[in-house]
Amino acid sequence: MTANVQRALILSLLVLLMAGTRINHFAPVPDASWAVFFIGGFYLRSWTRRAFPALMALAVAVDWAVISSQGMSFWQHYCVSAAYWMLIPAYFAMWAGGMLLRRGYAGTSWKSLGLLAGTLIGSVALCHLIAQGSFYWISAAVSEPTFAGWAKNYTDWLLPYLRTAALYTTGAAVVQALVEVAGRQPAANRAAH
Repeated sequence: MTANVQRALILSLLVLLMAGTRINHFAPVPDASWAVFFIGGFYLRSWTRRAFPALMALAVAVDWAVISSQGMSFWQHYCVSAAYWMLIPAYFAMWAGGMLLRRGYAGTSWKSLGLLAGTLIGSVALCHLIAQGSFYWISAAVSEPTFAGWAKNYTDWLLPYLRTAALYTTGAAVVQALVEVAGRQPAANRAAH
């Protein structure tokens, strides 16, 4: 399988994961969007100019479809304000974290696991800072914003978003490790014969 075919397969899987989980942010199956962008940055770094905008367009299209299906105007919805467009840099923070992880990745190891944890935590913290901060300060949802109110809101929601992103990213990391181990087995078998 060529590298482009692998990337196309990964992009297709990420599209399905996002479309299937973004439909309801608070469903029993949590929204994988943040993890999708992180994983995309890791695997699709060389396709950033195409894959990142495609996934952003998908996120907006799913939001539009969900809001419209409820009989509401997309532009009048509580979650859609001038701050909504800050999701672009917020999600790019996740993508950049994945790219940073890829740059330092040298195969499955404890060091790579530590790098994964550090880049994921940093990416989620920055993504949340941009997404939540812009919603809190720019949208009309908070009538009298204060620094204390913003800080409480930020800390109240950081762990749930980190937990969800970590859940999906851990799944991808396990698949990555299994693929690497499976790839080493044939080479070890050939060397033994």
